[in-house]
Amino acid sequence: MTRSWGRSGDHLDVKTRTAGETKAATVALFHLLGDTTRLAILQRLTFGEGTVVDLVKALGLPSATTSAHLSYLMDCGLVDRRIAEHGHAYYITHQPELLDLLNNAGHLLAAVGADTACGHIHGTVEGNAS
Repeated sequence: MTRSWGRSGDHLDVKTRTAGETKAATVALFHLLGDTTRLAILQRLTFGEGTVVDLVKALGLPSATTSAHLSYLMDCGLVDRRIAEHGHAYYITHQPELLDLLNNAGHLLAAVGADTACGHIHGTVEGNAS
């Protein structure tokens, strides 16, 4: 069994997961981060919280699309919201861990060569994997 951090209510608990559960959770996380829209939202939120209107302006996405992806990110525990003056302000819940993951992904891409990353082999670099 593997000890890993998991979200439980409004705080973090250490959960004990089997190897299969950890593998499934890892696949789900990378699937979540593999969507270009969700990744763009998360990257924008690394600079600070934002409302749907802020994200729509910054990313050029329709508000319905932005809201749907924010809802998914909230369901997965990577984003939360608070009531703000002009609607809800969304923020990353585990920013240091997310930044570490994104930075390490950048280092890995640099090490293997961005032009030779597996997306080019499978034709998924310009869009989401199907």
